[in-house]
Amino acid sequence: MKDLLLMRAPLKYIQGEGALEYFYENCKDFGKRFLFICSHSGYEQTKDLIEKSFGGSKTYRRYEVFGGISSVGEIEKMRKIVKEDKINVVVGVGGGSAIDTAKATAYYEGKRIAIIPTVCATDAPCTGLSVIYNDDHSFNSYLFYPNNPDFVLVDSRVIANAPAKFLIAGMGDALGTYFEARACYKTHSLSLENGGITLSSMALCKLCFETLLKDGAKALEAVENHLVTPQLDSIIEANTYLSGVGADNGGLCVSHSFYNGVTSLNKKTAMHGNCVAYGTLVQLLLEDASVEEYNQVRDFMVSVGLPITLKEIGCDENDVHQIAVASCAKGESIHNLSGDVRVKELEDAILLQNKLGEKYLKEHNL
Repeated sequence: MKDLLLMRAPLKYIQGEGALEYFYENCKDFGKRFLFICSHSGYEQTKDLIEKSFGGSKTYRRYEVFGGISSVGEIEKMRKIVKEDKINVVVGVGGGSAIDTAKATAYYEGKRIAIIPTVCATDAPCTGLSVIYNDDHSFNSYLFYPNNPDFVLVDSRVIANAPAKFLIAGMGDALGTYFEARACYKTHSLSLENGGITLSSMALCKLCFETLLKDGAKALEAVENHLVTPQLDSIIEANTYLSGVGADNGGLCVSHSFYNGVTSLNKKTAMHGNCVAYGTLVQLLLEDASVEEYNQVRDFMVSVGLPITLKEIGCDENDVHQIAVASCAKGESIHNLSGDVRVKELEDAILLQNKLGEKYLKEHNL
């Protein structure tokens, strides 16, 4: 579909304080038998509110706390439950891994899918894909779906009460959205949904970046104090909807390939969004972006606690070659960059960013 413009998004998106009260009202036509695939914290935070939304309805609800990662084995486990319990609606409750597990389960079993993010750590809720891992936690593949989720509901109070590190990671994931889409647009690369990139998607991606710059620091302050504010709602929308729909329809480039390279290390590293943010600085170096643009992105990252050195993402210079090799593997989105990227080029850019980051932190006593 390279010559055809394509735009996709969730069928319905609802966001705001107290939104969970309206969960069942907005998906009651999907079916009568619900499976909630939850993270442990997601279950604790939302179960009572979700149940309250069902009132006296004659529905079947089963809650399953999943194993912590959207792995092949975990998806198979949930598919078995769907079959055994004759489930109509699969609901993902929690962070990106719970959501990706739910989306994959619903897709394979042909069921409706609803999403209730309880953290703002990734743009997974609105995308038409899942990141699938092997059972050893290494990256397996992207699983693409014919449609985006049927329904996404975000309760701002739930996000305000979540640890701030998740909002930070979500801003890191959202930060890559505009720059990756811009790179894809320049090279006429396909979007994540295998279509031409629309002006609408580019506008959403740019708005995502502008919103981060405007409200990111204030939203972080709000979450650190468990407050629901207009700035927090703006960043929730940026992290969840603008980034999700933007990335889906705009495409990926260096930032996300860098993250996939980091996962190949099979060791504990920073969260997805933190790695994507570091990868965004690497992409700007590869593109030879202006000093002003690079500094703007770096300064934003520092202001909200995103990493600008390898140490901050749990890596060191000895890891760089393996990261670069995995990042440049066949089929990786890094190849959407103009002129493509060779392994040695990427290694040097990763190392340069690390040196620049170390120097910046030292000069500013951070």
